[in-house]
Amino acid sequence: MAEAAYIHIPFCEQICHYCDFNKFFLQNQPVDDYLQALRLEMIKAMEDQVLNEELKTIFIGGGTPTSLSAKQLDHLMESIHQTLPMQSVVEFTVECNPDQLTMEKLSVLKNAGVNRLSIGVQAFQDSLLKKIGRTHNKETVFQAVERARSLGFENISIDLMYGLPGQMIEEWKETLSVAFSLEVQHMSAYSLIVEPKTVFYNLMRKGKLLLPSQEEEAFMYETVMNEMERHGYHQYELSNFARKGFESKHNLTYWHNNHYYGFGAGAHSYLDGIRRENARPLKKYIEMIYKNNGTAFVSENMLTKEEMMEEEMFLGLRTIRGVSKKRFQDKYGLDVGEVFGPQIEEQLRKGLLSESASHLFLTRKGMLLGNEVFQAFLAVS
Repeated sequence: MAEAAYIHIPFCEQICHYCDFNKFFLQNQPVDDYLQALRLEMIKAMEDQVLNEELKTIFIGGGTPTSLSAKQLDHLMESIHQTLPMQSVVEFTVECNPDQLTMEKLSVLKNAGVNRLSIGVQAFQDSLLKKIGRTHNKETVFQAVERARSLGFENISIDLMYGLPGQMIEEWKETLSVAFSLEVQHMSAYSLIVEPKTVFYNLMRKGKLLLPSQEEEAFMYETVMNEMERHGYHQYELSNFARKGFESKHNLTYWHNNHYYGFGAGAHSYLDGIRRENARPLKKYIEMIYKNNGTAFVSENMLTKEEMMEEEMFLGLRTIRGVSKKRFQDKYGLDVGEVFGPQIEEQLRKGLLSESASHLFLTRKGMLLGNEVFQAFLAVS
């Protein structure tokens, strides 16, 4: 049974140039019908007993959840409270855009028990924000954080991005400096990945996307690691940094390869070794919910034991603590060295992996070349 629930709100008022998540331009979309379908999916999940009665975390992502009106947000929160087991929830996160965080919407979230905000900031240069398709500016971020604090939100995270088109190293350093001045509890720093079916991908194919060099991007990553440590944020995952005690409990569910259940168009679930994906198109998702009495799965993939062990490795190695040898043994009945001995030896020899009596974990060099290490463990089965 899942102790974590993800709820997908696929609507956006503006489509960012780098985003490949399942999202739709908000205008003229069947938002209310979608929210009702979500409610039916939640009811069905509880009937099927796929969620633990001691549900620990809820994460509402997107898209942009705060693109909903205050009334629609209130309706969503009411559905969650009426259908899901809330009594043991310790972390309730909502993703937000700074320019949509009105006092009215923040009050709806606060009154519903949301205790963590994840704010999409990305950069603090207005020209760069415009270039990547964001609608807010630097000042809006300060206003959003101030409003949230005034209502009692004490766990605020911001997302930042590096390796953006035309982004200079000095601009990245400036973004970090401004971010530290906000004194939020958590920060995520992601490198740009140019995904298919995005504005940036189309520009790249035409040779019109000027990106920092690999060396510059690596320097930006090393800079964020060093600066976060210097400012009291410990790195607990490749892209995530937190004040002590403010690590994202929900995202740790994914990295620990534990069970979770996803609600909404294109959402994923992982239960009992089965990965499921919901229909992505809005109309199809809503139709399937009504046709199938509350479910909208379009794919189900039963993982083999080998695939589960591979995922345990590459997800666990994303965390700074790494892969626990005992946990691996307890879950799969095998010593990690029996399964991945040659791969471990090779990565140790390259200096990308390190080993203690209890864990395997990436070195600083391995963190810079993470994908190379992950691919080594995915090539086994």
